[in-house]
Amino acid sequence: MAKEKGRKLIAQNKKARHDYHILDTYECGIVLTGTEVKSLRQGRASLVDGFVSVEGREAWMYNVHVPEYSQGTWTNHSARRKRKLLMHREEIDKLESKAQETGHTVVPLSLYFKDGRAKVEIALAKGKKEYDKRQTLREKQDTRETNRAIAAARRRQRGER
Repeated sequence: MAKEKGRKLIAQNKKARHDYHILDTYECGIVLTGTEVKSLRQGRASLVDGFVSVEGREAWMYNVHVPEYSQGTWTNHSARRKRKLLMHREEIDKLESKAQETGHTVVPLSLYFKDGRAKVEIALAKGKKEYDKRQTLREKQDTRETNRAIAAARRRQRGER
């Protein structure tokens, strides 16, 4: 069988980018069981409630939902078990020290296969205030309206409707 190349996205946590200011990102591997990998290859996972914690100098990911594999038997995994993350020692120490600051947390941003191996992108993040969220939405809406106006002007310039 040929080796996989490239990056295949499984799940994204769009809510994290809305609720947090992303300060720093890390790519790390995940320790998974066989049925978890098969379930992920079907493109099924949810990162919405997930978070990362450092315990005993090891990074662990909690509350990430990987549904049970439909063809699995007694070897199936539990859907929300904690999963160990594979990172360098220096990265874990740096992440732990920064995450202990007030208002900081570590959240998973995306789950994907990179060259056939399951990877997760985690981020050191600081919670946004309500007014920050409104401002972000306003900026996004303004950008969208500007792009529409530019496109309409170009169409008029070319003589289209």
